[in-house]
Formats: sequence, C-alpha cells, structure tokens
Amino acid sequence: MQLFPAIDLRGGKVVRLTQGDYSRMTVYGEDPCAQAREFLAAGAKNLHVVDLDGAKDGTLSNYDTIAALAKQGGLYIEVGGGIRTEERIETYLSLGVGRCILGSVAVTDFAFTARMLKKYGDKIAVGVDAKDGYVAIHGWKEVSAEPGVDFCKRLAAAGCTAIIYTDIACDGAMRGTNLGLYRTLAKEVPGVAFTASGGISSEAELLELKKMGTAAAILGKSLYTGALDLARCVQLVQE
Repeated sequence: MQLFPAIDLRGGKVVRLTQGDYSRMTVYGEDPCAQAREFLAAGAKNLHVVDLDGAKDGTLSNYDTIAALAKQGGLYIEVGGGIRTEERIETYLSLGVGRCILGSVAVTDFAFTARMLKKYGDKIAVGVDAKDGYVAIHGWKEVSAEPGVDFCKRLAAAGCTAIIYTDIACDGAMRGTNLGLYRTLAKEVPGVAFTASGGISSEAELLELKKMGTAAAILGKSLYTGALDLARCVQLVQE
C-alpha cells in the first residue's frame, strides 16, 4: 500500500481544513517545500497536494509553490483542486506532476472527464467526495442524488483506474476512517485502485486498509498533530 502525506495549500501556506470548511482552517507551516522535504526524510515516496485556492475560485495562485514542489524532486506528486480544463492538466503535467486529480468537474462534466481519462490514462485520478453516501461537489457544499459507489462504477466504465475516495464526515475530524466503506468499494468496483482519504488516525486502521487491498492512503491532520508518525507508518505498510 502506498502512503500519500498531504499538503493543502492556501495562499502558499501549509494548512488543514476541518470537513472542508474554509472558516475552520489551521495553518501548519509557511514553507511547503520544507514540509515536503520532511516527508521525504521520513521515507515518503509520494505527495498529495491540494490547491485550496484553486478549488475555491479556480485560480492558479499556488502555481509557483506547486512548481517548486515538483522541481524539488524525490516524490511522486498528485495535485488536485480547481483542475477543470485540459489546459490546467497540461500545465501541471509539464511541471513534472505525476497525476492530476479531477474533482467536481467529474460530476458536472462527465463527458470531459471521460475524454481526459481516455487521453491521459493513469495521469488522471478522480477524487470522489461523499456525504452520507452521496457524491458532494463544489467544496462539499452541494450533494448530488447519486450514490458514491454508483458514481465509481460509472467512472470505472469510462476507463478510470484510480479513485481517491473521501468520506466527508471523517475528514480532518481525527475520529477514524470509514473502513466498511472501503471494503464495499473494493468488492463493488474491482479493477480500480482506491485511495482512502479522510480521518485515518491510527496504525491499526492503516493495517486494516492494507489488509483489504486498498491501493493507497492519504495522511493529513494525523501527521500534523503528531497522532501518527510518518516514518513508522511507511515501515508498517511496507512490511
């Protein structure tokens, strides 16, 4: 199982939101590149980057930071947040980003998403955020009528091989992740590599996710609060 420590960017700083709420933001650092180097030193091979400004207003205000993270090297980087056009995908891939994560646009413009999946293959992952089992979009403010599992099946049929699935209720809440959900996804949507995201706060959960065949896990707040030690987690999932 792969681990993706997370860096969420707002105004060039390393921050965390609780349940996607911009008014509940904690700043954890002023230097994202230094944070990435720390993760690398702890044995990380991957990095999950979210451009919160991009997600909110579609701007590229964290471009320089993301470019610097990619240039620094040593980590496979996936980027999400505000990626709604092919031009933006090209921009990030040209920096050396490993893959781009499509979020709300996968719901609002499925045809575009299917085209991008066909053209870019494994350079595209889709982020599915679910609230009470239903797909949520636009910073989790709107909830659609489609169950998350059904949406994942549609994505798989369109050629999607990687889905980052977040249970909103768990995200940034440090109360544990929804293990049953990932078990269901693995069973119902075979052939897709799922990344577990939201609320992972114990080593036992990581081991459980690994055991059920989850492809990857994103670690965010648990690392910043010290609830989990990245070096130890890396060791655990490699054993």
